[in-house]
Amino acid sequence: MSWKTKKESRGGRGYHHGNLREALIDAALALVSKKGPDGFTFAEAAREAGVSPAAPYRHFRDRDELVVEVARRGFKRFAKRLNKAWDKGKPDALSALNAVGTAYLKFADSDAALYNAMFESGVPPDSERQLKLAADEAFEVIRKATDLVCEMIAKENRPPSLMVALHIWSQAHGVASLFSRGDAARRALPMQPEELLEAGMLIYLDGLGIER
Repeated sequence: MSWKTKKESRGGRGYHHGNLREALIDAALALVSKKGPDGFTFAEAAREAGVSPAAPYRHFRDRDELVVEVARRGFKRFAKRLNKAWDKGKPDALSALNAVGTAYLKFADSDAALYNAMFESGVPPDSERQLKLAADEAFEVIRKATDLVCEMIAKENRPPSLMVALHIWSQAHGVASLFSRGDAARRALPMQPEELLEAGMLIYLDGLGIER
């Protein structure tokens, strides 16, 4: 089965049942990049993909379900990037944690549309099982990194690893969000995002009694 617009029936590319889903996901990603994750309609996604307004319902219940799938794929890609940077804690815990933080910022910059769909769509990660699993997979990399760092602290003074992971994540997400602003509301900053995050993490870890 194929889905064709009038334009396509005149010799343009037709979308077949097997690739319409991917075309809609690509279209949604393009629209997120242009308008943000909540700035477009289901009909606009169909138009961007070059199909009729009714065609997307073959694969997605509504616009939100389409955005959820984009976000899920984003988290899966995000987890792979973070895991590669983590590299099983090599060469040491602090270097690996810093690499994870840098990978976080690079992803937010290079895959801005995916990052926005993941964190700015307004869809709670636990609203869809596969989305939650993908989000948890990404966070687990940060958790593994902080587990190893926390082992450097004397047991009697060691804070909960989950708390440390949440603090580190908050720092990385805050810096990424600050530098991702593309409008005039973003004030000029004298540091690069990687430098700002590294400095913040060093101050935080120093407060926990960890020294380089």
